[in-house]
Amino acid sequence: MAKQSVIAQTNSNPRAVSSQPVPTQISSQVFPNAAKPWTYWWWMGSTVTENDITWQLEHFAKAGLGGVHIIPIYGVKGLEKQAIPYLSPQWMQILEHTVREGKRLGLGVDMTTGTGWPFGGPNVSPEVAAKKWQFTNGQLQSVLTKQAVKRAAPGGEGLVLDPFSATAVPHYVQRFDSAFATIKDLPRAMYNDSYEVYGANWTDDFLNEFKKRRGYDLQSQWAAFMDTTTALVKIDYHQTLAELLHENYAKKWTDWSRQKGFVSRYQAHGSPGNLLDLYELADIPETESFGSSRFPIKGLRVDDQYEVDRYGTPNPLAMKFASSAAHLTGKKLVSSETTTWLANHFKVSLSQIKPQIDELFTAGINHIFYHGTTYSPKNADYPGWLFYASTNYGMNSHFWKHYPLLNKYVERCQTILQSSQPDNDLLVYFPIHDLWATSTRAGGGIHLLEVHHVDKWLLKLPFGQLGEWLWNNGFAFDFISDNQLQHFKPDGAGKYKTLLIPATTYLPETTLARLNELTKMGVKVVFMERLPKQPTGFYQQEERNAAFQKMLQTWSDNQNFPSLKHLESLKPQGLEMLLTSANLRQETWAKEGLKYIRKVQDGKVVYFIANQDQKFSEGWITLSTSAKTVILYQPMTDKTTVLPTKIEGGKTQVYLTLRSGESCFLRLDPNADQANVGEVLNGRRSVLADVKTAPLQGNWKLEFMEGKPYLPKSVSLTQLGSWTSLSDSAGYFSGTARYSLTFDLPNGFIPSQSITLDLGDVREVADVIINGKKIGTAWSLPFRLDIPANTLKLKQNQITIEVTNLSANYMRLRDTQQPEWKKFQEINMVDIQYKPFNASKWPPMPSGLLGEVKLEIKKN
Repeated sequence: MAKQSVIAQTNSNPRAVSSQPVPTQISSQVFPNAAKPWTYWWWMGSTVTENDITWQLEHFAKAGLGGVHIIPIYGVKGLEKQAIPYLSPQWMQILEHTVREGKRLGLGVDMTTGTGWPFGGPNVSPEVAAKKWQFTNGQLQSVLTKQAVKRAAPGGEGLVLDPFSATAVPHYVQRFDSAFATIKDLPRAMYNDSYEVYGANWTDDFLNEFKKRRGYDLQSQWAAFMDTTTALVKIDYHQTLAELLHENYAKKWTDWSRQKGFVSRYQAHGSPGNLLDLYELADIPETESFGSSRFPIKGLRVDDQYEVDRYGTPNPLAMKFASSAAHLTGKKLVSSETTTWLANHFKVSLSQIKPQIDELFTAGINHIFYHGTTYSPKNADYPGWLFYASTNYGMNSHFWKHYPLLNKYVERCQTILQSSQPDNDLLVYFPIHDLWATSTRAGGGIHLLEVHHVDKWLLKLPFGQLGEWLWNNGFAFDFISDNQLQHFKPDGAGKYKTLLIPATTYLPETTLARLNELTKMGVKVVFMERLPKQPTGFYQQEERNAAFQKMLQTWSDNQNFPSLKHLESLKPQGLEMLLTSANLRQETWAKEGLKYIRKVQDGKVVYFIANQDQKFSEGWITLSTSAKTVILYQPMTDKTTVLPTKIEGGKTQVYLTLRSGESCFLRLDPNADQANVGEVLNGRRSVLADVKTAPLQGNWKLEFMEGKPYLPKSVSLTQLGSWTSLSDSAGYFSGTARYSLTFDLPNGFIPSQSITLDLGDVREVADVIINGKKIGTAWSLPFRLDIPANTLKLKQNQITIEVTNLSANYMRLRDTQQPEWKKFQEINMVDIQYKPFNASKWPPMPSGLLGEVKLEIKKN
């Protein structure tokens, strides 16, 4: 028997819900080159020179970057005397030089408001340092956590700042006020890294603040606070911490940034606050993609040393906290720390990076920051200076010469994603109080909402399970908090047609009252599974609960709710039917592993779609938005095509070919000329089902062109495979090798027709030339290139394929013979398991062309 939901609505054609954008003084002019990807730029010990900064910035600009984010960190052993103290006059002079050179080269510059992470340093006295509560001899005491700044640079060492104190941030930024007093060339943005203030759960004035906000003395309910089976006092405790974090830390820092002429970039995750409210404060909310998502993309390599249980995996629902806050408040940019620890150093390929970026795009991110690049002097021996956590996007990276291809792809995507607006139908309420009602241990155990292990908090909640179902079943949505609900007013734009309330036990009275107001204004509100049971807060709970129940009952009666005694959970099939019957758009093809974001650009619907599974390759897909013409844009190649369309059941269908690992944009035009569509439809047949393939056979010549430690001998091959198996020396080679072959066109292949080259399994990037003509570079999955018509001949075709592999194989030898490159202070170099880095024991990484290279042609 299908189970019921609780629905509140005032008419059958509900009007939309929208947020009122938060006023901001930030002009779009402060976002130059934002469409290009930016990079974290670690300054080791701030041991930098103006000449080397200029040299590196010039290469960054040439590679297609849009900007850098300066993060001073620990230094290099033996160069302590050359280190420049943070915020010293010399450091500020170097900073101004960097900003000026950035402007000359078209590069933006951001910086962290501190060194390493989190905020802290030499001006953080015990009075404003992070604290925890301690119960001693029957008395609550405020004691220091003694946490120091992690990975601090010279001049940035010291205690971590108290994130709940009213005086901490104003005191902390005084140091920056002095340093920037005479500086004219300012960075674009100030940056606040993810929370990572461990053990802090108190501040000196906490008891007073608690009583003022919650209406009672926390010490009077200490037994309940320490009892892991009780909830209301815990909710009040978390609520107070969240408010103090929001008001005293995040808001004061973002306000200070704007007052000083900076944009604010803020990673709110990892904190005990409501992430939606915290992200909303920033000009650019920023999420994080840490580790590998382990997509089931055909041919995708995953580093087996990555420990999912320990580090978790990126999750688009966690990313959507940042993008939701931006969408609800009209912010143009949503950024991400991208590909942190995607794999071990020297092992990350461009083909692994692209799917992670595509996932970020589908989650609403449109301002990529690579993690990252280390400042390394021009005269530094290979592999140069390295920050311990991958991925390395620096000039000594094995993918540097192909790096511009990734950057151009990102720029093309972000140009569209930044110039369009979200087109989501649903809002999903975030019931954070239900999370706060639970604790991992008595008393001081607080919930840190980090992005790495969402299975430990987000996916445990009905809220997270609902979001996951919506994501996998093709409904476009954003999250909304209690505070954000207060800002919503219905409009007629068709955005956010329905508000879903996941199964929740505790709900603030103000939220319930606001939901009542919204339903009267034409908003559809759906309670999943059940109505909330009681209001949040311990103070006068009995009296408040009675009033809460009365309001809930009165409201439900007015909205024609079913009897409360018969409310049952809604099965997914029922939810799907409910949402579609309410005219909420569903992209059913999302069930086949196609991830997407739907937006509006210049009044027209635009989709970004990424195939991150193997369920779909081609076929007719039904779009939730009608169109006469559907334009396919391929950001990999910058090519545009009109796709075949038809109308089935009153809905637009489009024939899409998108192989595992590929991505594209669809642009819908409701008013285009039908004749153009008819021309494309004429004779249209299945692309993948009607192809002929033929392997390239013969004697391949393999020559090693450039690389380390030296060039192995050339060989002839009749069967392709990893070149590491050819000889011991080839197993240590990192660089570029050239495959060449002379071949005749197979029977049935006609030079004037469209022919595709399928390179199979490439490790890692392949540059292809046929008959002296550059065909292209295959750097992402699937490794396929279209061959222009009439490039091939019937006889005596010459193909050369230059393949560049990872640097891991050379580092196996380097760590055996010359491991002294690991000369950095503090953590020095570690692997993905945070053990001392040692590549000498690694097995060789497969390199080159690992299987058949084939030609494909469409059958007539």
